[in-house]
Amino acid sequence: MPASFKVLHDPVRNTDTMIADFGESAIGRVAPVDSGFWWIILLRAYTKSTGDHSLADMPDCQRGMRLILTLCLSEGFDTFPTLLCADGCCMVDRRMGIYGYPIEIQALFFMALRCARQLLKPEAGGKEFIERIDKRLHALSYHMRSYFWLDFQQLNDIYRYKTEEYSHTAVNKFNVIPDSLPDWVFDFMPMRGGYFIGNVSPARMDFRWFCVGNCVAILSCLATPEQSLAIMDLIEERWDELVGEMPLKVSYPAIENHEWRIVTGCDPKNTRWSYHNGGSWPVLLWLLTAACIKTGRPHIAKRAIELAERRLSKDGWPEYYDGKLGRYIGKQARKFQTWSVAGYLVAKMMLEDPSHLGMISLEEDKKIKPPLTRSHSWTC
Repeated sequence: MPASFKVLHDPVRNTDTMIADFGESAIGRVAPVDSGFWWIILLRAYTKSTGDHSLADMPDCQRGMRLILTLCLSEGFDTFPTLLCADGCCMVDRRMGIYGYPIEIQALFFMALRCARQLLKPEAGGKEFIERIDKRLHALSYHMRSYFWLDFQQLNDIYRYKTEEYSHTAVNKFNVIPDSLPDWVFDFMPMRGGYFIGNVSPARMDFRWFCVGNCVAILSCLATPEQSLAIMDLIEERWDELVGEMPLKVSYPAIENHEWRIVTGCDPKNTRWSYHNGGSWPVLLWLLTAACIKTGRPHIAKRAIELAERRLSKDGWPEYYDGKLGRYIGKQARKFQTWSVAGYLVAKMMLEDPSHLGMISLEEDKKIKPPLTRSHSWTC
């Protein structure tokens, strides 16, 4: 699925031709992984909003969904149900150390699978895909809820991990070295609250907060009801860090100094607390608002919207803001950005009429088993 399109004008024939960019023209030449998932999610949103199934039932749309699913459900060398991705494969589209299994992609993957499950017709191979989706959803939900989730108790457990464990009985399944835990996460983690961390792979956990992945996890029910409430608790407990003076941090914290040089390749756009490196993006207001409504916390969204209203229009609807608190218009931020305006309008309209939530939110699927929990009778 292309990330963008370019319109090529032929002055001789006076015709316009649309050319899709699949990554071969993008900065860094990274193919987008998220665009195909968003296409399925938006197709379901349109169907839900209008009640019109004719578009999703069209042979081209059915084929489009099957092609996307063929690509992301294909067999490979990976042993995890998550999707292995290159750096810069989603909204964070520049080198930011998200290679591996970024939370944004996993959450969108989960939501797209659930949306496709509703839209696919059994004929023309659809039934086989539905069966494969069901199996993947079970495995993916267990993996994410078990290994990507972090709260105070889990952080303490990781801090006490033993290493070099072998066999299926291992507790530290990814052989994460406790000494690799960053200092900031101990201060950031409140007693009440939790979130899905940025990445989990062998001997590596990225403890950064990523807004899109966590909000989509709530809307898709990748997060359990308890985990959804804990994410909201975290946002309230760490309001200054994640919201500040302009909602909303795309990631937290920023990468700085030597780590910034190594991870980003000295990227002048992703300097600390700027752009995707801890920058504040008004477009994310709609995702936060949807998550707040779903979890019964509309007051959080109202507070964030009121904060944005103080400056957004006056500042000319910038693409993003810089600084720890999001106080400054981004150094390379373009103004009058469509998605900054749209994010605010969708958030405002959703708050005024919460019934719109159904377009972008899924109900809990009882067939997806909750994560297994250790018996209270288990002792060391």
